[in-house]
Amino acid sequence: MAATKYRLDVNLARVLLKPFGSDPKFVMLGLMLITGIFSMFMSNTATTAMMLSILTPVIAVFGPKDPGRIAFALCIPVAANIGGIGTPIGTPPNAIALKYLVGDNYISFGEWMAFGVPFVVVMMALAWMLINFLYSADQKKIELSIKGKFLKTPKAIMVYITFALTIILWLMGSTHGMNSYTVALIPVAIFSLTGIINKEDLKKISWDVLWLVSGGIALGLALDKTGLARLVVHSIPFDEFSPYVVLFGAAFLCLLMANFMSHTATANLLMPIMAALGTSMTSLTPLGGELTLILVVTFAASLGMSLPISTPPNALAHATGHVQSSQMARVGVILGVVGVLLSFVLVWLLHAVGI
Repeated sequence: MAATKYRLDVNLARVLLKPFGSDPKFVMLGLMLITGIFSMFMSNTATTAMMLSILTPVIAVFGPKDPGRIAFALCIPVAANIGGIGTPIGTPPNAIALKYLVGDNYISFGEWMAFGVPFVVVMMALAWMLINFLYSADQKKIELSIKGKFLKTPKAIMVYITFALTIILWLMGSTHGMNSYTVALIPVAIFSLTGIINKEDLKKISWDVLWLVSGGIALGLALDKTGLARLVVHSIPFDEFSPYVVLFGAAFLCLLMANFMSHTATANLLMPIMAALGTSMTSLTPLGGELTLILVVTFAASLGMSLPISTPPNALAHATGHVQSSQMARVGVILGVVGVLLSFVLVWLLHAVGI
């Protein structure tokens, strides 16, 4: 919220896009990388809305039949959805997963990024190549003009310093001993005390999403403490199935559900059951047990992006009128399936190196 209010996001986008030139396919790559980076630390919906507003005059440059219109409108929500996977705070399913990654399975902010960011980079490259292949722009040159300059007021400078400090402290969790939740309170305290965020700004926070996450965590605790999650798991003879079948089945069930309902609701519904299944199914232990199951399901939840209703970024892109549901589904289904399979490769690599 502070970054948007003091135009830090737009100005960073303006500076970071300069090296990508005027070739449409490389400009699109730059837009995707910047959207992905912003989505790791900011709301996916806010990032998408900002980037699409920047792109409005650019998309208008393409001819009415130019596939470049589709490519540029589609690349933003795809990058926002994928980018959120890179950090524990990037998307609500990640935050829900962290609730179950405790004790021996605890993952710090930096550790999450150590495997999350490489996954995001590979998926972003695949998405860029796929969108270029399906919707290659006819126009050979575009000029991206973003007006603005970095604010130099004391409050703006405070936002820049706090933004950088918070990210550094998140990444260095093992050095100073503060967990990511404690570090997250630093910008809350600084911005509240200095008046950078006021009561009018607080009204604009997506409280519905926060309540949905909180309610889901409460629901998960209730399922766990009452033993209902274990009862559901034990009512199905999972031990008779191959652990690979269970892993693939859980991931693709989550991917399917995430395409038709909220990612957050999907994670809230499945995570407590997966946590109970991971601890009770002994055949999963050699594959990483509960940790493996939770990670592949978390990644699958964020990769459900085949329809306009799948995620708010998709809905915003569809609302521009430049991309149809069928075009979104074609890219979303391919990336969803490939992404889930890639998450298995990632988990296997982590397990192979002893993590």
